[in-house]
Amino acid sequence: MQNNYEGKKLLILGAGVTGLACAKVLQQYGAQITFADDSVSTVENFTVSRSEAAQVNGIDYVIVSPGWKESHPLIVKAKAAGVQILNEIDIAWSLKKPAQRWVALTGTNGKTTTVEMTASALRQSGLRATACGNVGQTVIESVSEDYDVLVIELSSFQIHWLKEAEFSAVAILNIADDHVDWHGDFEEYARVKVSLLDRAEIAILNADDGEVVSRTSKWHGRKIFYSLDTPAPGELGVVEELLIDRAFVSNPQEAAMIAELKDIQPSVPHNVSNALAASALAIAVGGKHEKIQEAFSRFKLGRHRIETVLEANGVTWIDDSKATNPHAAAASIMSSLSVVWIAGGLAKGANFEALIARAKSRIKVAILIGEDSGLIRDELVKQAPQIEIIEVSQPSDYKKGEESNSLMEKVVQIACERVAPGDSVLLAPACASMDQFISYADRGDRFAAAVKKMVKNG
Repeated sequence: MQNNYEGKKLLILGAGVTGLACAKVLQQYGAQITFADDSVSTVENFTVSRSEAAQVNGIDYVIVSPGWKESHPLIVKAKAAGVQILNEIDIAWSLKKPAQRWVALTGTNGKTTTVEMTASALRQSGLRATACGNVGQTVIESVSEDYDVLVIELSSFQIHWLKEAEFSAVAILNIADDHVDWHGDFEEYARVKVSLLDRAEIAILNADDGEVVSRTSKWHGRKIFYSLDTPAPGELGVVEELLIDRAFVSNPQEAAMIAELKDIQPSVPHNVSNALAASALAIAVGGKHEKIQEAFSRFKLGRHRIETVLEANGVTWIDDSKATNPHAAAASIMSSLSVVWIAGGLAKGANFEALIARAKSRIKVAILIGEDSGLIRDELVKQAPQIEIIEVSQPSDYKKGEESNSLMEKVVQIACERVAPGDSVLLAPACASMDQFISYADRGDRFAAAVKKMVKNG
């Protein structure tokens, strides 16, 4: 397919980040491009049609953005007309330089942190590497740059459409309820995640995640498991205060040190697990043990990921607004002993039973906001009726995108009235943000602003 776009007519479904990146690159190859998008009416230098008005007659390729479903009428129409449907990752694969290697990573949680850790470890090892895909630049923008390795974060939507791309190694961090509203049910979501292994030479798998272990049992390629326990030969794990590799050593009866726990900040269990996955991915394509330790010691998590906003009067205020599903929120809660938990938003079809079962012993108070807060409330009442629940309705003067921060200030005030020394006040919503906020980052920023305004230090 390489360089096969000269004079071809392409219809790109979706004028968002992925669609625009494809247009920018493929126009350089001489393609003629139009867009179909129901939420964008204009794109500079390109024609945009609403999907019901878009035509597939005379189109050579349809390029689908990740969030579009197979059942969309325009995709159904294109298939019926025999038009080939392409996706950004496969197009990028067709345009890559032969020597460039790709590694990929997926999972319900921890993807962005882990790909950034992996890319940092590879750069410290002297390789030209970048994190891309569902984080940073798109793959199609990154592929033409002078990188030795692309470390690609893939969502379940992106994997769903994959047909051609192959990877030197892939990692699956975890599989838990998320995006079931898009995939239809959890079984299909999990199937899509695991299907990434069919495009890989090496699989890096989380032995601490039961879904990952059971659902990859029938894959017969080279599996490398990692866990927070002592590693067996062929695995990565933790021994006392050290991260240990027994998979990529010349003699699996021996071990190589990757890093010390103190090099991983914060050294909470799920972040240490991310570091082990990143280590395995990096070593699989040339990362050096001692250089990985140097990279980790300098690595800092991105914003809104277990981010300490303030420590005052023996209480830690933590912004983990990126915890947008129950699995991520549970890991965050379990990193503290006594939690005033701020949660709620758009559930995306998720179930909260397992979250409450796992974390209820750590929750002191639950402060609930957002459209689907009732789902969390009902599960708390069912499993842990002793936990105090405060549901905070949206103040009448509060509107998404406006300057008023009355909602979060009300939440923080309630938390101030209930905390004691030794507690953590944790924003780990277990839900998406778009019902009340512009994004998870906006939600986290508003929480931090309210804490800094209202919490008295000393």
